[in-house]
Amino acid sequence: MSDDAVFITVEGVEGAGKTTCLGLIEQKIRDRGRDLLVTREPGGTPLGEDLRTLLLGHRHDGMADDTELLLMFAARAEHLHAKIEPALTSGSWVLCDRFTDATYAYQGYGRGIDLQRIAALENWVQGERRPDLTILMDLPVEVGLERAGKRSAPDRFESQALAFFERVRQGYLAMAADQPQRFRVIDAAKPLADVTAQIASVIDAFFADSAS
Repeated sequence: MSDDAVFITVEGVEGAGKTTCLGLIEQKIRDRGRDLLVTREPGGTPLGEDLRTLLLGHRHDGMADDTELLLMFAARAEHLHAKIEPALTSGSWVLCDRFTDATYAYQGYGRGIDLQRIAALENWVQGERRPDLTILMDLPVEVGLERAGKRSAPDRFESQALAFFERVRQGYLAMAADQPQRFRVIDAAKPLADVTAQIASVIDAFFADSAS
């Protein structure tokens, strides 16, 4: 890989420590002198943030699964058009809190929507755009939900049953196993110092590979 713009995503179930991970990755990229856009999904644009409110809030509890899926991709289409693609085209790196892997995990494995239907939307909305590196923060679901419950009241997704999150986690792990060239799995159940060391090692190795 060259020094061209790079697209990095961070994934994981609730309470996995994505915020800590994102902060460390951001610092290491900026320390290397790279321009960087840090963003999130759903969200990242004014329209996307409005859709995020609809998706995460409880005003529309009982939303149809297909509606949820299409709103996710509507937000993503705007995100790509308004922020991600312009940043990458300008040579900036992009670091995104969740991307399409989350849709496969939550709407596919979690909700049970056919993965081929998600793939069709992915190809339509994204073309050939895929992350160059995806860091998966993995930990037992019960641990993650306990952590998430301490920080705020549960949103519409966090209110799902435990079995839902077990399916989400297994979906993430299945994708990581199928695409080892892109995914790096972090054991997020370990102490913070160990987790940050794992992340630092992944980013350092990524830069080393980029230089070769």
